[in-house]
Amino acid sequence: MRYKEVVKKISVPAENKIKQKQYIENGRLPVIDQGSKLIGGYSDDEEKIVKCNLPVIVFGDHTKCVKYVNFPFCAGADGIKVLKPKDDCSEKYLYYLTKYVVLKIKDHGYARHYQYVEKEEVYIPSLNEQARIVSRIEEVFSELDKGVETLQIIKEQLAVYRQAVLKMVFASMNERKPIKEVSSLVTSGSRGWAKYYSEEGVRFIRITDLNRDKIKLKNNAIQHVLLPEEAEGKRSRLQGNDVLISITADLGSIALVPEDIEEAYINQHIALVRFLNCHQGEFMAWYLKSDYGQKELLCNKRGGGKLGLGLDDIRNTSVPIVSDEVADKVVSEIESRMSVCDSIEQTVNVALSQAEAMRQSILKKAFEGGLN
Repeated sequence: MRYKEVVKKISVPAENKIKQKQYIENGRLPVIDQGSKLIGGYSDDEEKIVKCNLPVIVFGDHTKCVKYVNFPFCAGADGIKVLKPKDDCSEKYLYYLTKYVVLKIKDHGYARHYQYVEKEEVYIPSLNEQARIVSRIEEVFSELDKGVETLQIIKEQLAVYRQAVLKMVFASMNERKPIKEVSSLVTSGSRGWAKYYSEEGVRFIRITDLNRDKIKLKNNAIQHVLLPEEAEGKRSRLQGNDVLISITADLGSIALVPEDIEEAYINQHIALVRFLNCHQGEFMAWYLKSDYGQKELLCNKRGGGKLGLGLDDIRNTSVPIVSDEVADKVVSEIESRMSVCDSIEQTVNVALSQAEAMRQSILKKAFEGGLN
């Protein structure tokens, strides 16, 4: 039979769906959307609780995320299907079956995927056999989860160690001056450049290009812009050793612009600092990444529901004043220790990817008769 013959869809009125901008950080009711996290946010509006018999399966139409929900919840505004199995299928079996079906269908980017899921042929054994399959999947997943938990703990410990390294090298630096006294430029990028997005052109750096634990720019999803001659905001063209700071969303992410960067610009969510002594750009970036620098930067963050940093907050942030010799020695020490962390983290990430591949393999075996 086809997947759509196994399930019944729970209708959620459009007026009962909660838009992401309406989420609150803490509330009585979790909001289930199609994001990768089980809970996307919270609400206190009890009139928007999804009316259904729990548990249910929530499917992300765009993201293909599959969630097993056994508590009262509100629905995110876009792209979810709330599903219940028919009488000859259990909720847990449908949950794992849906995850398996998702593996079989082609990825269509941000298009809707349920139309492909519902056409898939599926096998529904007896309820006893369903219970056996679910039990075996969860038994194997439990062992896998223990390994993944250990790997995640290692990543958390690496983050702690990185900060400990920075704390150690910057602890004794007492002479400081505000950034406005040691920089030639503090500015932010331009608004409205999305209209210039292109497959080619110059690089346009966004917050997603900044790392939380490192100062190296990400290069895995580069956005380009094709600019007209008179585009406003060319003042924010980057130079090597500029320091970038996120000023909205993930506040305080730091990146160092590489010396060999070609023409590139930043968006309005990022500030750049150009130090008078550009040779110390990397030293300053690492300082601003440290707990000391983060505390200085974020002490004046502003806004109620939407926090942000102003350019004056950055200008008034104090940084250490040292000789080039000291700065070079500090950077060398940091890089030596961070390279070890990076090597370990790469190994952990490979293992996590393998764990996810194993999880998919387990589902495949379970529904194709290979998991005994």
